[in-house]
Amino acid sequence: MKILLVADQESRYIWDFYNPEKFEDIDIIMSAGDLKASYMEFLTTVMRKPLYYIHGNHDTRYIETPPGGCIDIDGHFKIIKGLRVLGLGGSMRYKSGPMQYTEKEMIKRFKKLKRQIDKAGGLDILLTHAPAAGIGDGEDLCHNGFNIFNEIMHIYKPAYFLHGHQ
Repeated sequence: MKILLVADQESRYIWDFYNPEKFEDIDIIMSAGDLKASYMEFLTTVMRKPLYYIHGNHDTRYIETPPGGCIDIDGHFKIIKGLRVLGLGGSMRYKSGPMQYTEKEMIKRFKKLKRQIDKAGGLDILLTHAPAAGIGDGEDLCHNGFNIFNEIMHIYKPAYFLHGHQ
């Protein structure tokens, strides 16, 4: 299976110079957050492939106007074309507002889904916006990673940990 992962910045290569031949072997598209809804709608429309997304810390506009034709898997465990995928969007809480979480809140989000993950026999892909603590994260609070993502990877050993933000 071939996955196109997009996050944080719209690619001019795709957006402005789209060539269908370059993407004909893509099976699914995943967004790790902070992209314009119009960009995601463009991708799923022109590639005619399903686009699964989680929220970035700047995706508050999705609350009222979610990206059309795209599938929100933020805070969900889904089996997508045989792959077991956990989607946990958002970043470390650095101010008040949606799509930001404390470590404790992110742990709670994971625990709501743990039974489903265990029942399915684990994870293949952990899709997040923020990185894991100490693995590709930044020094400021907004860009700190979550420790729970390290724990999830330790317990379930997903084949892929995909994230945006950094």
